[in-house]
Amino acid sequence: MAYSESYACDVCGKKKESDGWWLAWVDCFPGQKPEEDQPLIKLTRWQTYHAHSDGVKHLCGARCAGTMMDRWMMEQHADPDAHCQTA
Repeated sequence: MAYSESYACDVCGKKKESDGWWLAWVDCFPGQKPEEDQPLIKLTRWQTYHAHSDGVKHLCGARCAGTMMDRWMMEQHADPDAHCQTA
């Protein structure tokens, strides 16, 4: 029996049917003290293994990556004292 996976862009909802997709996630940029830690966003080329990781967003291309970045930046401006989320 064949196994198939499907992915959808976390911004526009388009189904993954081609190459050229991207992965993005929020990480932590450490400050000199824990209270100075700041969230940051990371972006990399598609890799199926990492597409399964918690918190990773699937992006169909540059336009949706830019939209996600814009939304994330707006959230950061709305809460400039935000620090990294700890699990």
